[in-house]
Amino acid sequence: IVRLRVAEALCKSSSRSTDKAPHLARVFATRNLTMALDGLSGSDTAWQLTSTALVLFMTPGLAFFYGGLVKGENVLNTMMMSIISMGVVALPWCLVGFSFAFDEGNRFVGGFRYAGLPGLQEEVWDGTGLPALLFVAYQMTFVIIAGAIISGAVVERMRFGAYVIFIVLWSLLVYAPVCHWVWGPGGWIAELGAKDFAGGTVVHEITAVSALVLAVLLGPRRGFREGAKVEPHNVPFVILGGAMLWFGWSGFNAGSALGANADAALALINTYLAAATCLVVWALIERAHLKHMTAVGTITGAVVGLVIITPAAGFVTPMGAVIMAALGCVLVYPVFQLNKTLVDDTLDAFPCHGASGFVGTVLTGLFAQDGGLFYGGGWRLLGVQLAAALATFAYAAGVTAVLYGVMSRFMRMRVSASQELVGLDDTAHGEKAYSPSKAYLEASPDRTASEKIAGCGAGASAGASKDAAEVNV
Repeated sequence: IVRLRVAEALCKSSSRSTDKAPHLARVFATRNLTMALDGLSGSDTAWQLTSTALVLFMTPGLAFFYGGLVKGENVLNTMMMSIISMGVVALPWCLVGFSFAFDEGNRFVGGFRYAGLPGLQEEVWDGTGLPALLFVAYQMTFVIIAGAIISGAVVERMRFGAYVIFIVLWSLLVYAPVCHWVWGPGGWIAELGAKDFAGGTVVHEITAVSALVLAVLLGPRRGFREGAKVEPHNVPFVILGGAMLWFGWSGFNAGSALGANADAALALINTYLAAATCLVVWALIERAHLKHMTAVGTITGAVVGLVIITPAAGFVTPMGAVIMAALGCVLVYPVFQLNKTLVDDTLDAFPCHGASGFVGTVLTGLFAQDGGLFYGGGWRLLGVQLAAALATFAYAAGVTAVLYGVMSRFMRMRVSASQELVGLDDTAHGEKAYSPSKAYLEASPDRTASEKIAGCGAGASAGASKDAAEVNV
C-alpha cells in the first residue's frame, strides 16, 4: 500500500517535475520485492523466520561445545569444522540438495525441479502458510548442523580439506536422500507411516553413524590405545555451547511444526522438559557412578535429552516427554562409557547423537499419542520406527564407507604424526587460539617463545636473572 501511495504521488507531480518522474513511479510501483502470496500466513512466517535464525545459531553453539572439549592446540581447527559447514554445505543445498530432498522424484530421491531454486520466490510451500524460500532456508539450517556434528568423532586427526570435501558430498549423497525418505513427497519411510517430527533419523542418526564409520576408518589418535586421557581444555566453552544448543533447539523442534500453532507449543514444552529431565537424571547417575556431578556431564545430559525428544517432540504428551527422557538417559549413559573403550570417537558424537536418536525414534513408537503402543495403537508403529532407524543407519554407514574409500585414493584423509603432535591450529590454519601477550613476547626479542618460557621457569626457580625477572613481570 505504501508503494502504491508513493507511486501515485510521483505520478501527480510528474507535470511539474522532470520527465523521469513517471518512469520512477512505474519502477517503484512494479518493483514488488515483497510480493503478495496467496495463502501466506504472517504469524506462521514470523515464527518460522525466528526458528530459522535459532537453528542457524546452533552451529556456532556446537562449535563452542566441541571446541571446549578438545586440547588447546586444536580448538580453532575443531571450531572451524563446524563454522565451515555454514558455507560449504549451504551452497550445494540450494543448488541441488533441496531438490533431491523435496522434489517428487521417486521413493528414494527427488528430482531436479528445484535445482537452483527456480520460481520459489513466487510460491507458498505446499501444506503451510510459509514462503517457499523460507522453507528452503529453514531446511538448510538442518543440513548445516548435520555436517558439523560429524566432526565430533574425527577432530584432532582428520585433514581439514578432506573433511570439507567429505561433508559436501555427504550432504548430497546421504543427507538429501534420507531427508527425502522421511520428509519428502513419496518417500518410502514416510509412506510406511514412520514418525520423525524434527530429525531423529534425518539429522542425528545418520550424522552419528557416519561419524562413527569415519572414526573407525581413520584410526585412533596418538595414545588412545595406551589409555591416554585428554581432559577438556575449556569447560566454560562447553557449558556456553551447550546452552546455545538448548536455546537454538527451540527453533529446531518447535519450528518443525512449520507454523505458530498448538503443535509448536507442544514441541517447545516437550523439548524443555526432556532436556531438564535428562540433565537431572544424568547428574544423578554421575553422582552414583563417579561420586561427583561434573559440569561437562551435566550439560551433555541436557543435549542427550534434546536429541532423544527430537523425533517425538510434537507427538507425545509433556509427561510422555519426561518419561522418554528419563528412560532414554538411563539407556544411553552406558553407551558413552562403552564408546570410550572401543572406538576413538573423539567427542562422543555417536552415543550423543546416534544412540540417543535411535532410542528417541524407537520410544516414539511407544509414546506417540497417535498410534503409539501405550495408546492402543498396537505394535505396528513400533515396528515401523525400528525399521526406519535401522535402514537409515545402514544406508549412512554404507555410503560413508564408500565415500571414504574413494576419497582416500586421491588424497590423504589423516594429518601426519608430527602435525597431530604439534596441534592442528598452527599446522592447518596458521593461527593459535591462545598466544602470549605482546608485552610478554617483546620482553626478550632475541629468544623464541619456547625459550622464553623455559627461561622464565629457570629464572623463577633461581630467582636471579634480570631478563627472566622482566619476562615474569
